[in-house]
Amino acid sequence: MGIDVGGTHTKAVAIDNDTHKMIGEPSVVKTTHDDPRGVAAGVVQSFETCLNQNGISPDEVVFVAHSTTQATNALIEGDVAPVGVIGMAKGGLEGFLAKRQTRLADIELDEKKKIKIYNEYLPLKQCDDAHVKVAIEKLQHDGAKVLVASMAFGVDEGGPESTVAEVAKAEHIPTTMASDITKLYGLTRRTRTAAINASILPKMLDTALSTESSVRSAGVKVPLMIMRGDGGVMEINEMKKRPVLTMLSGPAASVMGSLIYLKASNGIYFEVGGTTTNIGVIKNGRPAIDYSVVGGHPTYISSLDVRVLGDAGGSMIRANKNGVVDVGPRSAHIAGLDYAAFTDPAKIVDPHVEFFSPKEGDPDDYVKLVNADGSAFTITNTCAANALGLVTPEYFSYGNQESCRKAIQVLADYAGTTVDDIATQIMEKAFAKIEPVFNELVEKYKLEKDQISLVGVGGGAAALVTYFSKKTGVKYSIPRDAEVISSIGVALSMVRDVVERIVPNPTKEDIRGIKNEALNKAVESGATPDSVDVHVEIDPQTSKITAIATGSTEVKTSDLTASVDDDEARDIAAADMRIEPAQAELVSKTDYFYIYGAPHTGDDPAQPVRIVDKKGFIKVQRGRAMCEKTTAANYLDTLARLWDEMAVYQAENIAHPDFYLCLGARVMDFSATDFEQLQLLTDLEVASLEPTDEVIVVAANIDQT
Repeated sequence: MGIDVGGTHTKAVAIDNDTHKMIGEPSVVKTTHDDPRGVAAGVVQSFETCLNQNGISPDEVVFVAHSTTQATNALIEGDVAPVGVIGMAKGGLEGFLAKRQTRLADIELDEKKKIKIYNEYLPLKQCDDAHVKVAIEKLQHDGAKVLVASMAFGVDEGGPESTVAEVAKAEHIPTTMASDITKLYGLTRRTRTAAINASILPKMLDTALSTESSVRSAGVKVPLMIMRGDGGVMEINEMKKRPVLTMLSGPAASVMGSLIYLKASNGIYFEVGGTTTNIGVIKNGRPAIDYSVVGGHPTYISSLDVRVLGDAGGSMIRANKNGVVDVGPRSAHIAGLDYAAFTDPAKIVDPHVEFFSPKEGDPDDYVKLVNADGSAFTITNTCAANALGLVTPEYFSYGNQESCRKAIQVLADYAGTTVDDIATQIMEKAFAKIEPVFNELVEKYKLEKDQISLVGVGGGAAALVTYFSKKTGVKYSIPRDAEVISSIGVALSMVRDVVERIVPNPTKEDIRGIKNEALNKAVESGATPDSVDVHVEIDPQTSKITAIATGSTEVKTSDLTASVDDDEARDIAAADMRIEPAQAELVSKTDYFYIYGAPHTGDDPAQPVRIVDKKGFIKVQRGRAMCEKTTAANYLDTLARLWDEMAVYQAENIAHPDFYLCLGARVMDFSATDFEQLQLLTDLEVASLEPTDEVIVVAANIDQT
């Protein structure tokens, strides 16, 4: 069962655990913001409705998870608790600096809302129960309702932070230890991240307890999982400690649903709702993650790197006598108006154009159409796309083309032009807002434009993605059930956890230790040990090692689809490379993967390559790559040769290739600035193989010519 809690609706779906296909119909209820139990009431209502309408017994449920807008909304709305920070450090210069770095100012959320911060400081020699209790009492007297314990170098030895947490627990005060939130250095940023987490603890604990008890009362006995903002899920007990990790879990859910349904590894995804569009990146089969910024302050909260635009399926039009002025950010939903696309053409009778402000302070040139009987409706991006014939019947945003053209004709007459011209103006305004964001993300994540696809999810996807694809020539996919893809993503998401450390010149033992820590955290969050895969990245500029562990719960280990054969894999690869199947060359294969290439160009030994797994998922899409099969005993020689052969020499530096290693059933991707670092990372993975085991090495880079 997957439940997505949106701003307007809460949607639940049931997924068959063997086939991973949706059972029956999703249930959709209004999100219960005003219920005494908060959104938990809607979670349970949608859950029980889905069970009842599809004839499912509670004891048949083997996995249940939900996304939540609570953390994000609490921060946006200022529904936060005052925070008391206890800073700690040794004496001398360390203490002098730590006292300043743990002394936080109030954290501004917007012009009128903020997280109120109160500060106390204890030298380590005073970090005993008695002194800690006095500090806590002082913070409570000032107004603190929750606490943060933050010690200089607490990521290395967190005993004093634990002392504060234990004393606070005896006093029944929710507490966040900064070292629990992140293991990265940067005392001020770590303390601030912990303070943000602490500020939403009361709200999130209430919701978590209410949701958990309600789900239990519905007869479900399996652990309740919660969506994280980075695309994974964690057990509710972990959420109670680190609720801040659920920020942006809504967009994360839609991305994970897309990755399950769309067999592609690189793309720009558009989650198109009625009011906003979230735009982000999928690279090498994983969503792009970055640190969130709260109130203008950088944090150590990892979540999807998402751009939010007020340009969506329901965005209304602003216009004047010269035509369309702008699109959005106000939506028809906010204005309480129906879309022309979903209005019966018989009900559009002698309408005229009126201009208005949807909300106080808005521009007064938003368009609505008023019928002869006084009823009103409006024109949106969805209406323009339908009028131009861009939306086909299989998509959720498909509407009545006659109604759309009839409505837009009224504005066209007012502006002295045609329906197609006005509809195109609308789509051009929408495109102009999206294109720079698309280009920025392509540049930031070094995506190859000819290798990526647009991924449209959300009910309004077809209204925007089809026109963007037409303008840019970038191929697009809109998965089936796009309007409930977030709920599907919640149901099928993997358990995920992340460990980050700053380690200059790391050894193999350093990396192995961080990998094991990430694995253990994923198991604590609900994954089975044998399902966990750990991906390690090293940032040479900051010496930061990131270990990302993903795994399945015990019940979600079945294949998503039946195995594909050589011909089916060839067809999948050829379609993605936009060539005929006969042109696709089988470069190499193993028991788990096919590697297909497109024809070579000139004398270039490299070629476009697709790695396709036996379930038909494209794991790697690269426009210029070389591939070689070897063994675990000899892989390093192949790695060294391709490191040199695939290097691109530029004016000021050498661009070395990215590497992909097919190791058994896994595809591991690696990038490094020097060969020693690359060897360090790859040796950790290959060391577990027998010397004669097959290894496929793929080296890829962007053609710089």
